[in-house]
This record gives sequence, structure tokens and C-alpha cells, in this order.
Amino acid sequence: MAAEADGPLKRLLVPILLPEKCYDQLFVQWDLLHVPCLKILLSKGLGLGIVAGSLLVKLPQVFKILGAKSAEGLSLQSVMLELVALTGTIVYSITNNFPFSSWGEALFLMLQTITICFLVMHYRGQTVKGVAFLACYGLVLLVLLSPLTPLTVVTLLQASNVPAVVVGRLLQAATNYHNGHTGQLSAITVFLLFGGSLARIFTSIQETGDPLMAGTFVVSSLCNGLIAAQLLFYWNARPPHRQKKAE
Repeated sequence: MAAEADGPLKRLLVPILLPEKCYDQLFVQWDLLHVPCLKILLSKGLGLGIVAGSLLVKLPQVFKILGAKSAEGLSLQSVMLELVALTGTIVYSITNNFPFSSWGEALFLMLQTITICFLVMHYRGQTVKGVAFLACYGLVLLVLLSPLTPLTVVTLLQASNVPAVVVGRLLQAATNYHNGHTGQLSAITVFLLFGGSLARIFTSIQETGDPLMAGTFVVSSLCNGLIAAQLLFYWNARPPHRQKKAE
């Protein structure tokens, strides 16, 4: 009976959240304080939680732009640099066969970020340019994921994530400071990105052991924290002059 009851739990946890030896350690030998296995369980759980949450992270931003029919306050250069960083993470992770739980959110964030790029162009009256950008990006992504791209190029792309994240966030911070408000920037999206990047520091160390990946998330957390701090600082600020002109 114990073995039968053990079956569904084992199928649920192995190998998605735990390797079989850790399952035996925790749930057969009942060594619930086995630190290495607990780290694996926590890392996998956090990673899958981040991946699942990433399906919705940027939707508040997308809906805010659509609702306002404006992308005021968003820096297109910042959004594009974030897209570069996400693309680097996706290509580097797939090339190195990292587990999906350690990078999967980058895929869903990329799809949402490229949507935001298009919307920013669309509401600036550059719809045709936006469509061309989508087509070019898809072509570049296919080339990067193909055997035609050398491993050195892929590694260089991942290494470029740090400057891309820093410059992108500083551009958005400068836009916020210049405007004196955060415009259509979504607080929900910003705070979720901040929390997710913090958690990714631990999961990337635990699951990939790659210092380049971990370092990228450390820098990303610092930069996302800056934007989150600006959102709090400009919480009650509004762009009244633009609204009056629209009337």
C-alpha cells in the first residue's frame, strides 16, 4: 500500500522537481533536512514558478498601453535592449542544453517584449516599421538558433547582456527623470520583473553553475530595482500638460 501511495507522488516530483536519488533521500528515508536535495527542490520550484509567472508578467504593460492608446513614458531603445538581453539568454541556454526551468521565462518575456516594441512603434505612427521589425527579428532569431552560428558568437551575445541590461534600464530611468513621471509604465510588471530577477540569481547558480548567467541576473536585479524605486518616487506624478493638449 505504501508503495502504491508513493507512486503518484513520485511521478509528480521525479524528474520535474527532484532527481530520483533525492526523492529517495527525502521521501523514502525521510531525511527532510538533507540540504543539497532541499536546494534542488527549492531551485526547481522557484524556476518553474518564475516560468509560469512569466506568462503574465508583461501583460499588464501591454493592456495599459492598449487601454491608453499611448506608449508615453516608455523608452523604445530601452525595450529593444531588453529584447536583445532576453534573446541572448534564450540562444545561450538552448545551445548549452540548460534545463528549461532555468531560463524558460526568457522565452515568454521575449514574446511579450516584442509585442510592446511593436505597440510603441504603432502608437508613434510607425506601424509599417513595426511589422518590418517583427519580420527581421524572427529571421535573426532563426539564424542564431541554427548550426550556422558559432558557439563563440552565442557566448559573446550572452556576455553582451550585462551592458544591454544596464544601458536599457538607464535609458528608461533617464526618460522617467526627464518626464518627471513614469507615464504608461506598469507598476505590476516592474515589480514582478524585479522579484523574478532576484530569484533567478539563486536558481541560475543552483541549476546551471554558469557565472555568466548568474552575473547577468545580479545586474538585472540592480537595474530593475532602480526602475521600481522610481515608480515609488513618482507614484502620484501625472503628465497634465500632455493631457491638456489632447483636449
